[in-house]
Amino acid sequence: MVNVLTELAQHVADGLRRSPKALSSMYFYDDVGSRLFQQIMELPEYYPTRTEFAIFREYGAAIAAALRAEAGEGFTLVELGAGDGAKTKLLLRELLASGPDFTYAPVDISAGAMTGLVAALQQELPALRVAPVVEAYGPALEQLRAGPDSKAVLFLGSNIGNFGPAERLDFLRQLAAPLTPADRLLIGFDLQKDPRRIRAAYDDAQGVTAAFNLNLLTRLNRELGADFDLAHWQHYTDYNPVNGAVRSFLVSTRAQQVHIAALEETFDFAAWEVIHTENSYKFTLPQIEALATEAGLRVVATFTDAATDFADVVLATQEQ
Repeated sequence: MVNVLTELAQHVADGLRRSPKALSSMYFYDDVGSRLFQQIMELPEYYPTRTEFAIFREYGAAIAAALRAEAGEGFTLVELGAGDGAKTKLLLRELLASGPDFTYAPVDISAGAMTGLVAALQQELPALRVAPVVEAYGPALEQLRAGPDSKAVLFLGSNIGNFGPAERLDFLRQLAAPLTPADRLLIGFDLQKDPRRIRAAYDDAQGVTAAFNLNLLTRLNRELGADFDLAHWQHYTDYNPVNGAVRSFLVSTRAQQVHIAALEETFDFAAWEVIHTENSYKFTLPQIEALATEAGLRVVATFTDAATDFADVVLATQEQ
């Protein structure tokens, strides 16, 4: 726990000393944040989760076939950021039904989430071989390099949209590096659509997303001895349909000072100054093709819902 707090404290120090101030959305997910995000996924405004579920329900067999098309007798199905694995279970059932010899390797930084997932899988899919990996993405990607020759890597839920353009390209290149021509990636992309629908998904009428964003300050108060007064902070989101970026902020509603005991430092905030907490980029299908090419990948298959709100894209290394 000390290492986690030290890492968080250093991140906060760096983020609040810069201009504009910024903190990473990766720190949203303490226990309270994880529960709030589960609520967000059930909100009427938040379409991405249920839309990707619909794609998996309709095209699960075809997605499974695309992932194992070049695989040999066995392969490893690696999922980055597995969480509760709800959508993935649809795919796992398809793979088990078709009889391929495979191992599911869920990757998540949360040991608690992993324990729950493994227990659920043992009960629901007892025939499934599970090899859990409790690691951040970086170490997990390093382990991929030494893994079996045949693998499929899942990165679902539009998480790719949380990366800025340069980080996104670098991440995809890291994913591509250990892949052989027989390996596959499956990545979820939220697609550009009515800007009002997109913005509403990140600023719901019930205020659950606002609570999720503000909970980051509660976490800093608890874990770093900060004294953020949440009565003087608010959640704000905007969406730019030109570059496809949703940006979320915490806004200081008055001039104030915040002391963080773990850093032995006090930070000044002007009235209406912001802390940038999250990006969530939206894509077009041509942008996905271009991104894949730049990362050394090619699109093998694309699965979308009827309204083309979301795409699950199967990728492979570029043919030599």
